[in-house]
Amino acid sequence: MIKHNDTLEELNKHIPLREKLISTHKSISEIFPFIVRIAIAIYDPKTKLLKTYLHSSGDDNPLDHYQASIDDAPSLKEILNKGIPRVINNLLTFEDDSNEHTKRIGRQGYAASYTLPMFNDGEFFGFIFFNSNEKDVFSENVLRQIDIYSHMISLMVINELTSILTLSAAVKTTKSITHHRDPETGSHLDRMSRYSRLIAKALADKYQLDDNFIEHIFMFSPLHDIGKIAIPDGILLKPGLLDNTEKSTMQTHTRIGREMIDDLLQNFGFENVDHMNVLRNIVEFHHETLNGTGYPSGIKGDDIPLEARIIAVADIFDALTSKRPYKEAWSNDKAIQYLRKLAGETLDKDCVNALLDNISQVEEIQKQFKENPYS
Repeated sequence: MIKHNDTLEELNKHIPLREKLISTHKSISEIFPFIVRIAIAIYDPKTKLLKTYLHSSGDDNPLDHYQASIDDAPSLKEILNKGIPRVINNLLTFEDDSNEHTKRIGRQGYAASYTLPMFNDGEFFGFIFFNSNEKDVFSENVLRQIDIYSHMISLMVINELTSILTLSAAVKTTKSITHHRDPETGSHLDRMSRYSRLIAKALADKYQLDDNFIEHIFMFSPLHDIGKIAIPDGILLKPGLLDNTEKSTMQTHTRIGREMIDDLLQNFGFENVDHMNVLRNIVEFHHETLNGTGYPSGIKGDDIPLEARIIAVADIFDALTSKRPYKEAWSNDKAIQYLRKLAGETLDKDCVNALLDNISQVEEIQKQFKENPYS
């Protein structure tokens, strides 16, 4: 009998996706020690943005919180158009040195790279990057072996993202069964989810948020009001202000939402997917306030999870600047003034400042995801 240690044994464990990526990198580096970094960027088809998601290089990462339009990265766009990988055996002579991504990689000292597009059932969803600290190392024999690892990594990413997409689809289906009764439009969810990501990205250094966490805030934020499915039409769709009894009923949507999320996670077997507590916190606590006057628990300040504080600012800003049955849309200036009044009292000041300090990006999101009057 031959004794053998499985170099990928860690993948059998319930560990976060990034730890699985690091374990895979460790296995690869035993064969090819010149591979010093594996990174993943995922694609948002609605905005055509590529966004950093995961990497295996510890704190030594040149592309933290980086995003760029694929139209501004011609070499990557060419990979996508052709649907085939790209090998650069000497980054010093690579012609596309005007791209910010390429400049950062070059400054980090990487000498060669191998880039592969990732597809799920024919749909492009991102890239895998293998970076080397030596040039002229990606021979045909090396690439054949790396390809096996790259497809395994791609499947791990697909597994996680598919779980989230399935969860979102289950929520959308439930809303359809209840006759499309959710008053929040798709455009609202598109905007507020991107505001949430913008805030999280701006706070990344202060709160030590990695790209994986930031992206989960973006993906989970549209589910924040799932509990409203259980609110009666007479309250949910009321064109005027709610009375005290109606307000109390409306406020139950956070607890109901948390219960629904717990049921969905259990029924679909998603309890162990990364960052599900972030989803739970967003759904349950996005109406809590710094001074303790919020609901459902009346918790205060830093006791409110950061992800819930982020979603609160994003949701309120979009509600203020959107037309609702009981009010006209506010201007950005009026909404900004109002948020500044709430900052430090009911809303997290860091989150408010993170949004308002990036108002040009907010305006770009508003242009891209305008309300459809015929929806």
